[in-house]
Amino acid sequence: MASIRDLKRDINNVLGDIIEAVYIWEISTNTSNSKEGDKIIDEAIATFDALIEKVNDKKVDNRSAHLKEVNKELESKAQSLVEKLNKLSAA
Repeated sequence: MASIRDLKRDINNVLGDIIEAVYIWEISTNTSNSKEGDKIIDEAIATFDALIEKVNDKKVDNRSAHLKEVNKELESKAQSLVEKLNKLSAA
C-alpha cells in the first residue's frame, strides 16, 4: 500500500480532475452552472469529504486493509462519476 499522503493526493487529484472535466464540459457547451453539472460536482465534493474522513480514521483495527478499501471505494466512485459525466457529454 502506498503512503497515506499518496492516497490523499490521489483522492484530491482524481476528484479534482472530474470537477475540472465538468467545468470544461460546461464551457464547451455554453451551459454554465447547469443542474446536471452541479449535481456531479456536489457528489464529487461529498465523496472527497467522506473518503478523507475514512483515511483520517485511526480507530480501525486493520489500518492497511482499511486504506485498501478506501482506495477501492475511490476507484468505484470515480468510475461512477465519470460515467455520469460521459452521459452529459453524449446528450
